[in-house]
Amino acid sequence: MEYGLIGEKLSHSYSKEIHEKIADYDYEIHPVAKEDLDSFMTEKPFSAINVTIPYKEKVIPYLDELDTTAETIGAVNTIVCEDGKYKGYNTDFGGFMYMLKKHNIDVTGKKVLILGKGGAHKAVAAVLKALKASDIITVYYKEAEDSVTYELCKQLHTDASVIINTTPVGMYPNTGVSPIDLTCYPDCEAVVDLIYNPLETEFLKQGKALGMTAVCGLEMLVAQAVYASEYFRKIKLYDTDEQYIQLIDKVTDEIKQIMTFNL
Repeated sequence: MEYGLIGEKLSHSYSKEIHEKIADYDYEIHPVAKEDLDSFMTEKPFSAINVTIPYKEKVIPYLDELDTTAETIGAVNTIVCEDGKYKGYNTDFGGFMYMLKKHNIDVTGKKVLILGKGGAHKAVAAVLKALKASDIITVYYKEAEDSVTYELCKQLHTDASVIINTTPVGMYPNTGVSPIDLTCYPDCEAVVDLIYNPLETEFLKQGKALGMTAVCGLEMLVAQAVYASEYFRKIKLYDTDEQYIQLIDKVTDEIKQIMTFNL
């Protein structure tokens, strides 16, 4: 495999279509069972790959080096072989930053809830810190360090301005459920779901019905894929933000059409 994606469950993925619209190369979807991760990462049968749930943290011990962003976040979603050594990057950071700015979601000085605490959570939290959110609250389904339960959140943080879902709750094929009841958060201005399949989760539907800005994760997925593609091929695609926006918008629209056709 030259380029591709590893993760545990990838039947929902459109990463192949996205990457092959960004550039002229073959991109393989390669599910890896948990018990097979060690042998796969020991052998490293690839030139460059993306990494998704639940391996963004688990792949780190197999790498020779991390770039500054990946090291700071503590999660990797892009691995590239460079001169025989394997280096980890995190393009989720740039992808999430792109999505917030594209939709004018301002978190500066605001309380933000992050639902879930996996590898994607770390990139989201890093972006929120960089954008100077005043309070970043992690919400988890059980009692755990550095987080609050959903029940405690409903008691203490109903004044949150932005809520971001990094959990797989509501993702295809288990649609029709939401990780949180947004009616309990009357001050919420915007909701962001990192899920992109379906394009509108129950979480986003409820947010939209309540008058909140509601954004799905497809643009983040496309943006991070564009940045990952640059690492894959060791090139910089464009000189201006406008050129990146045009490409990301074009690919996002084309993937939406494919997803709608497949419904």
